[in-house]
Amino acid sequence: MPSLNTLNNVKTKKIRVGRGIGSGKGKTSGRGVKGQKSRSGVAIKSFEGGQMPLYRRLPKRGFNPIKKSIISVINLGYLQKLIDTSKINSSEKINIETLKKSKIVRNSTRKFKILSTGEIKSKVDIEADYSSKSAIEKIKKAGGSITIKNQTK
Repeated sequence: MPSLNTLNNVKTKKIRVGRGIGSGKGKTSGRGVKGQKSRSGVAIKSFEGGQMPLYRRLPKRGFNPIKKSIISVINLGYLQKLIDTSKINSSEKINIETLKKSKIVRNSTRKFKILSTGEIKSKVDIEADYSSKSAIEKIKKAGGSITIKNQTK
């Protein structure tokens, strides 16, 4: 018959703190003497001994998605104003690159959308990522054309 004193049969006794000096964990129960950490119900979370804590060293991200696609919105009235002030040329194709070159939209912008607020009188050729239906109608009514990239129907 095999020996009963194998590792499978050995159970370590749970240390009962605060049960007299003979136990080795009596009186202060291994918490040291006095101070905030010796009291019950106190936890100093994320305290790093005066060093700047990790959660304050890292940049804030919050609810701003890292890979968000920044979409600039341009109204037809504003587009006509830009053409009138000759910031953009109505004879050439208007797309995101031409808007970035003329500093109308930021360089971080990846896509742009045409909305129908205002009137357009000039004949324009636009290449946009998105557009409202009424904006498409107004552009075609003025004699222009609009192509929408990645359009799914």
